[in-house]
Amino acid sequence: MLKAVFGNKNKTFRPKKNFQKGTKLYQLHKYAKATIKATLGTGNLHEAVVLPEGEDRNEWLAVNTVDFFNQINLLYGSITEFCTRDSCPCMSAGPQYEYHWADGVNIKKPIQCSAPEYVDYLMTWVQQQLDDQDIFPSDIGRPFPKEFEGKVKNIFKRLFRVYAHMYHSHIEKIIALGAEPHLNTCFKHFMYFVLEFSLVERKELEPLAEICKGLGLDLPK
Repeated sequence: MLKAVFGNKNKTFRPKKNFQKGTKLYQLHKYAKATIKATLGTGNLHEAVVLPEGEDRNEWLAVNTVDFFNQINLLYGSITEFCTRDSCPCMSAGPQYEYHWADGVNIKKPIQCSAPEYVDYLMTWVQQQLDDQDIFPSDIGRPFPKEFEGKVKNIFKRLFRVYAHMYHSHIEKIIALGAEPHLNTCFKHFMYFVLEFSLVERKELEPLAEICKGLGLDLPK
């Protein structure tokens, strides 16, 4: 089981890694992993995000949402010792972008919080949705909710903010760790998926517009 620790060292997140063998989601997960592995050598990650012919869009979105959550969980987990309440008292992506947290249920009015607190809230919020069979059904024949794609978009919008914070606040440490190439590859894969399915509005992508340009990603106008 993958593990990543956020802020509070006593709290461990266990990303939803495994799909039940024999299910369509498990097959798509294996396909996605194999395609990514095959395309890494060619540098054409775009091929890894395209909806396979004849497959269901919602199932493809579901499988990749879980995989990207796992991936970002681990990436952020690798820099938690540098991302603290003292070093990052607010969740931001540079001086122009500050993110406040609200989930509409437990916290209805947006609150300012430190970066590790924000990511803690975020990962817990995503995990709860991934575990909810009414939102991310894993049982054969169980339908996806009508608002499923909207929920996926909200998840990706917020996961993007973790990348934005890592690039703006911790890139020097990431470079020192020799992890920048891995971060760039993961982010590029994430963005190809976002752009392929129009999951995040252009204005939300602005904090990393220059990074995207440097990675050869064409953002919508």
